[in-house]
Amino acid sequence: MHTIVSNERISEGIYLMTVEGQFQARMGQFYMLRAWDREPILSRPISIFNVEANCIQFLYKVAGEGTRMFARLRAQDQIQLEGPFGNGFPDVTGKTALIGGGIGVAPLLYTAKQLKDKPDIYLGFRGQSYLTEMYEPYANELNVTVNGNLLEDLDLGKYDQVFVCGPLGMMKAVALKGEGVDTDIYVSFEKRMACGIGACYVCSVMNKEKNKKVCSDGPVFLAQEVDWHAELSL
Repeated sequence: MHTIVSNERISEGIYLMTVEGQFQARMGQFYMLRAWDREPILSRPISIFNVEANCIQFLYKVAGEGTRMFARLRAQDQIQLEGPFGNGFPDVTGKTALIGGGIGVAPLLYTAKQLKDKPDIYLGFRGQSYLTEMYEPYANELNVTVNGNLLEDLDLGKYDQVFVCGPLGMMKAVALKGEGVDTDIYVSFEKRMACGIGACYVCSVMNKEKNKKVCSDGPVFLAQEVDWHAELSL
């Protein structure tokens, strides 16, 4: 069990939880969080927002029973963390773009901190932006779009690789925009999970060759490997 340092509401339905302890993880990985004994049965997968010397941070959106329980936690409360899990973003060099939509911005701060070369960061929000100042020190260029299309003027061809996290429709739009462009596009999925270690198939992703699991094969996949039509029809 770990002690919560703070659990701040930073926007409508959006919280930033800071948990005490020493942690090591790769960019794009996640933890399974649990703040209850029996119910809900399943822990909740939450991507890593940030890691500091004596704490880890999770940025999450209240979307169901588990995250509503997280939102009620206060400093000095206890929470169970298992992880880190998953295969995150690859280690790369060269010119990189990070694209995040909504709560999909969550894994991109720690990713930006881990990259050898400062990336261009594109963040899109509906209604209100949040925590954008935390990305500034780690960005070559920071672009923030509120209630607009952050992809409209984006030239993917000027990047060696692009890392994306956000709604399925947005990730598909980036994948389509990148067709015919010599740029590696990596997308990070968020799905419901039961085990977090690949023992079940709750978090399957529709792949063009064979279905894969977000928890153990992902959460990061090459965009061109995903069967987007099948994913969006689920």
